[in-house]
Amino acid sequence: MIFGRSRRGKPPVEPVTLKILVAGGFGVGKTTLVGAVSEIRPLRTEEVLTEAGRPVDDVSGVEQKHTTTVAMDFGRITLREDLVLYLFGTPGQERFWFMWDELSEGALGAVVLADTRRLEDCFAAVDYFERRSIPFVIGVNCFEGAARYPEETVRKALDLDADVPLVMCDARDRESVKDVIVGVVQHAMTQSAERRRAAP
Repeated sequence: MIFGRSRRGKPPVEPVTLKILVAGGFGVGKTTLVGAVSEIRPLRTEEVLTEAGRPVDDVSGVEQKHTTTVAMDFGRITLREDLVLYLFGTPGQERFWFMWDELSEGALGAVVLADTRRLEDCFAAVDYFERRSIPFVIGVNCFEGAARYPEETVRKALDLDADVPLVMCDARDRESVKDVIVGVVQHAMTQSAERRRAAP
């Protein structure tokens, strides 16, 4: 590009940008998921866990975790020249939840990552998106060594509505994460179309 114009002499296309949130409990793999699929080096706001944080940061089941997101993770995916997807990973600990309202502003939809060893850690995120009518999918991050359960068992444990998609995934694997992201976009589009049809 030269002086803001393409080589063909056409003005550059201003892309449409979409925002997807990645939420879930502490240590569930949100930072890993954003990093697996982002085309840019993700912006991360991770800090080392300290002794002072032990009373509030429950590392049960994720004892190997030494850092935590304190603001957000940010990644980008260019779907087409005129369509860009931004990923915002939310902090998992309760003391940072006040940031969710700001991050969710204008979001197309969300991924709620779940760990079957600590399913209760994603309840808050499920409740948050349900209350705000933000379309979301559940991504069950299949950790090595964790028990695998049938989809219907996980769905019942989370008390999900029948129309909420649930996808088994590996947050480290790009193709697996792409399937989850596609699921969010499709679900959000379906919800939007249904709202339009229902409008008087």
